[in-house]
Amino acid sequence: MRATNALAPLALALLAAAFTSTTALADARITIEGQGEVTAAPDTAYLTSGVTTQGATAREALDANSAAMTELIETLTGAGIERRDIQTSNFSVNPNYVYSDARDANGYTLPPKIVGYQVSNTVTVRVRALDDLGAILDRAVTVGANTINGVSFAVADTTELYDAARKQAFADARRKAELYAGAAGVSLGDLMAISEGQVYTPPQPMMARAQAFDSAAAVPVEAGELTFSIGVTVSWDIED
Repeated sequence: MRATNALAPLALALLAAAFTSTTALADARITIEGQGEVTAAPDTAYLTSGVTTQGATAREALDANSAAMTELIETLTGAGIERRDIQTSNFSVNPNYVYSDARDANGYTLPPKIVGYQVSNTVTVRVRALDDLGAILDRAVTVGANTINGVSFAVADTTELYDAARKQAFADARRKAELYAGAAGVSLGDLMAISEGQVYTPPQPMMARAQAFDSAAAVPVEAGELTFSIGVTVSWDIED
């Protein structure tokens, strides 16, 4: 009778351990991150172009700038750019200074003098027909655009591209989850959670597949391809 009573606590401990192990396995999950990436050729370009002028007075510099910008905008619309695709992105009026090493009676450096003014006006232009981009750049410079800050490319509608990347990202997460589950000797259970952890970054050009747009009078332009990426985090229950 005493031996039976002595074994009772041990049996209870083994039963509790088995229950705890089963419960822990039932509550266990595997959480994996997946990545998806697709590429596409751009169908839209953005260029920032404008005019910088000088004048003895701010008025003189502004009048010259306004005349040049009017001609530039007329050239852009004449090339097929709609008014809704032209937006002023910067306008500034700044004095031009001349500095001197001369000093006053107390030995202090004399302040700089204003010798004229500079006016800058730039517009951001959306080009929907990439075949026209080189010719538009050429025309802009021809009519007096002396400031071109850069050209960037984009895809107007990225919905399908990102959806394809999402499918790839989930498939990547499941592939890795099944690999880990097989290595651990368990099976994936119910899908418990999916979260998209996309950190926005502008699509990056892939110049290895660059595409040239040729025109006899156009500026050579390389559009290349853009990459669109999505990251997901997925959790599954683990089955024994």
